[in-house]
Parts: sequence; structure tokens; C-alpha cells
Amino acid sequence: MARAPAAAARHSDERLIRLYLDMLAAERGAGPNTLAAYECDLQDLATHLKRARRSIAAARTADLRAYLEELSRRGLQAATAARRLSAIRQLYRFLYAEDHRKDDPAAVLEGPKRQRALPKFLTIAEVDRLLRAASQCDPAAPLGVRLRAARLACLLEILYATGLRVSELVALPIAAARREAQFIVVRGKGNKERLVPLNDAARRATQDYLALLALSGRDAQSKWLFPSFGETGHLTRQHLARELKSLARAAGLRAEQISPHVLRHAFASHLLHNGADLRVVQTLLGHADISTTQIYTHVLEERLKGMVRDLHPLAHE
Repeated sequence: MARAPAAAARHSDERLIRLYLDMLAAERGAGPNTLAAYECDLQDLATHLKRARRSIAAARTADLRAYLEELSRRGLQAATAARRLSAIRQLYRFLYAEDHRKDDPAAVLEGPKRQRALPKFLTIAEVDRLLRAASQCDPAAPLGVRLRAARLACLLEILYATGLRVSELVALPIAAARREAQFIVVRGKGNKERLVPLNDAARRATQDYLALLALSGRDAQSKWLFPSFGETGHLTRQHLARELKSLARAAGLRAEQISPHVLRHAFASHLLHNGADLRVVQTLLGHADISTTQIYTHVLEERLKGMVRDLHPLAHE
């Protein structure tokens, strides 16, 4: 008989988690990866509460604190524990707002203290080395070799010119590469669209790549700008990451130093270094919150230090 209440509680946990995830998908446009991460975190909470003979619907603040203490004993990093706590807070805020609970036991919980890590940083010279290495290809090489080289050069130029997320980059439709287009329309997180400008180098690299793609006959077979024979129909993030690491080695850089996300950081940092407004960079990156973009202001601090060092009349005395 004792199994029936436990099964009912578990069913209730599953139902409440599902209601919350459905809300995230419908109202906030959360993607599959985001939903999977939230589900994993909340299922872990539900498993802990079940062992304590509690449920999500009946948990008290003390039960949630006990769960956070268990995470600490597991040795989870502060960033991971903070993400779990964020998921818990949002779940209970939703349950309270939708009248599934009469209180919010997570409202007073405090997360682990942690410093936000600065993004990995590439200098302009290092990016130039990557771009030069990507542009080097024997014009007498077979078409397939030239196409792969042109594709990588195109990916790299667009990535550094726009700061796109790698998931946005590899999933660009071929319609995004209209001849002489000054902007591309990007569908980002939450299914939100934004306009991103293309510079001359990115447009030239795109047209060179498309010319070879047309010669191969693959441009008419796919709706994607970077088609692939894989399940998604377009180049994967993992494949691009591997190609970038190989390119880094060819450019004389450390492979572990380079990733698509590092180039997104370089785009933002170099813009700010050259005087771009933080709000403009926020828009280009597709950040919903300016605080996410502010991590790049460390480059402004270095720029200000350099200006004082180079321009102050007493700096060299």
C-alpha cells in the first residue's frame, strides 16, 4: 500500500515539470537543448525529494536547502549548482503564479557565491593569422578540396564579421547569401529574428564559396547555406569546431585556444576595443540582457589603461 502514494507523488512531479516545460516552450520560445537541460535538472530534484518522501508540490524551503547541500557534497561546480538553483526558482515561481502552490519555498534560497569567468580572448593579430590560413588553398586542387577550403573560409569570415552563435551560423539558409546583401536575417534564441550586417570580406568569401558550391551541383539540393549529408541536413557544430582546431594548428596557434564561441568573443571584444557602444554589441550578439554583454567590458578597461599610459603627460616620468 505504501507504493501508491509514492507513485502518485512521482506522477505529480512529472506532471508539474511537464507543465513548466510546456510554458517555457510556448511562452518563452525555449529550444530543445534548453528544455532538455531544465528537465534534467528538475528530474534530479524530483529524485532527491522522492528519497526524502517529499514531492515538488509538497517540498518546503528546508527540503530545497537540503538538496543544494547534497549538490555541494557531490562536488558540483558553483556554476552548475547555480544553474540548478535557477531552474528550481523558476519552477516554483511558475507553480505559485499558476496556483499549483500557495507559497514559493524557493524565493528565499541563496545561491553559491561565484565570480563570472572572463571569456577566452583572441588578439586581432591572432584572428588575422586564422583568416590568412583559411584563405590559402591550391587553385589546382580537386574541386572537393577547394570547396571544403572555401566553406571554412566563408564560415570563419561570417563568424568574425557577425559574432553569430555557432548554432545560428551552421543553420543559415541559403537565402541568407543573396548577392550583394548588406545584412542577413538571423533566427536566434527564443525564435527571435535580428538583422546582422555583413562586411565586404564576408560577402566576398560567401560568393567564392557559392561559386564552388554551384560547380559541385549541391546548391540546388539543399535549403541550407552549408549543406551536409548528415541527419540535420546542414553542417554540425561539432564538425565546424574540429575544422577550426585543425586550422588553428595550421596557423601556428594552440588548438585548445580556438572554438566558434571564442571567435564570437573576439568579435564582441574587438568591437568594444574600437569604440562600439555596448548596446549596439548587445543587439548584434542577440543578448536579451545587457548584463550578459557587460562581460566584454574588460577590454574597455584595458583600452582606458592604455590611453592613460600613452597620452597622459606624466605617464612616462
